[in-house]
Amino acid sequence: MPQTIPVADQYLVQLFLPLRDNAGRPCTKVQFEAVRAELTEKFGGSTAFLRSPALGAWEDGVGLVQHDDVVLVEVVCAELDRAWWGAYRRDLERRFSQEELMMRAIALESVD
Repeated sequence: MPQTIPVADQYLVQLFLPLRDNAGRPCTKVQFEAVRAELTEKFGGSTAFLRSPALGAWEDGVGLVQHDDVVLVEVVCAELDRAWWGAYRRDLERRFSQEELMMRAIALESVD
């Protein structure tokens, strides 16, 4: 049985996908559409912010600041299956040629 933690009403899972791979090659529209389609099929919907890339920055292992233009894909799900999301993140890292992708889950509470 998958490890799930039903603490919140729902979870917002955010995936930060790069516009370019680590070699500087642009990621394709097909790659982004595949992610959107996979998540929509599994969770019944997804939102992709493809036209407004955000600038990501982080410090690498030798202290240099690296930058990425990223797009955000969001999914709302009832349970947070950490094992599934971890495996999916690793698959996306491979497909987008990344050492690590930023992915986070935020507990949501319904507003009445």
